[in-house]
Amino acid sequence: MPFVRVTLASPSLTEPALAALRAGVTRLMAGTLAKRADLTAVLVERVAPGAWSVGAEPVDVAAHLAATVTAGSNSPAQKADFIAAAHRLLAETLGAGLPLATYVVVDEVPAESWGYGGLTQARRARDRA
Repeated sequence: MPFVRVTLASPSLTEPALAALRAGVTRLMAGTLAKRADLTAVLVERVAPGAWSVGAEPVDVAAHLAATVTAGSNSPAQKADFIAAAHRLLAETLGAGLPLATYVVVDEVPAESWGYGGLTQARRARDRA
């Protein structure tokens, strides 16, 4: 039940490119981090070109991807593979102007601190046992 927020600055992204990015992120969550695609929520937010800076200099193209998952549900190797693959996806989507300072974060939240459908992940795990 992951939630992924992708924040982008790019003057030229089309709706088909954004749809492909959402689908690609969902596939990565399922394939790399073994999350259920049908429960993966992806939010793509766009900011105005020039609103982003790197090293105090404005940039027209930039991205940040933060994936929230349940703590302990993925190995360090899975997370490293996800970070590498997500960066490749962002670079393919946004092109050569993507700054080196493009961060991908796997944010692990304790199972008792989040959930969906009104139940925490800890409660879901107890109910499955």
